[in-house]
Amino acid sequence: MNGLLKGKRALIMGVADKHSIAWGIAQAMHRAGARLAFTFQHEPKGRIERNVRKLLSELGNPEDFPLIACDVASDDDIENAFRISAEALGGLDTLVHAIAYANREDLNRPFSEISRDGYKMAMEISAYSLNAVARVAAPLMEQAGGGSIMTLTYNAAEKAVPGYSAMAPAKAALEAGVRYLAVELGPRKIRVNAISAGPVRTLSASAVKGITLLRRWTETASPLRANVTLEDIGNTAVFLASDMSRMVTGNTIFVDSGTSVLGSQVAALPTPDADAG
Repeated sequence: MNGLLKGKRALIMGVADKHSIAWGIAQAMHRAGARLAFTFQHEPKGRIERNVRKLLSELGNPEDFPLIACDVASDDDIENAFRISAEALGGLDTLVHAIAYANREDLNRPFSEISRDGYKMAMEISAYSLNAVARVAAPLMEQAGGGSIMTLTYNAAEKAVPGYSAMAPAKAALEAGVRYLAVELGPRKIRVNAISAGPVRTLSASAVKGITLLRRWTETASPLRANVTLEDIGNTAVFLASDMSRMVTGNTIFVDSGTSVLGSQVAALPTPDADAG
């Protein structure tokens, strides 16, 4: 992978800590030679910003990696983040959208009892935000002769997974958005794809009941008999950012040890309440 992204400029949105899938992607793209900029979700205590700044020191001089606060519910924030990152990097070739959010209460309650406001929030932050950032990224990528936009999804968009609740319809909407954006942006030489990863221990995944059981099941019953790692997902992201994927768009690419091809996953899992992990 070394050198595969030499000369590429990428904005990565969604790093929260060292367990974030976005961080695994950032590390892989850095190893492949890409220049990186980052956004983070501002919150009053500044915990996320401190986490990301500490991580950037692992890549080298933190000053070499622009870091911008960005709330994707704000169009002004989005415009500002892309302007700063494009100026710092000299353009934009790749966008990693690794952003999702749902109220913890709406993840833990039955699907039929999701609150109206909670449903709307999950949709806005987890799905509509891809539209919002793609709209601003597209002109920058067009100036560069094209580019690659990628986002993160999960198989609960297609199959009922206990404990995923409010996030499932948001991921389904996100995947539909990938297809429509791929069609609209394709003539501008911009590719749009989604990576559907297997269960990974992340900050957001910790809110999903049953994640520990799902990882155990993946180890014992998936075709490859192993859980995926951040490196596995990062390597796929490098491929999507590289010119090797220049004819790949509108796809959901599964990096999940093959679990998506099985039909008995849900039946094999105990109820979420049985998860003691």
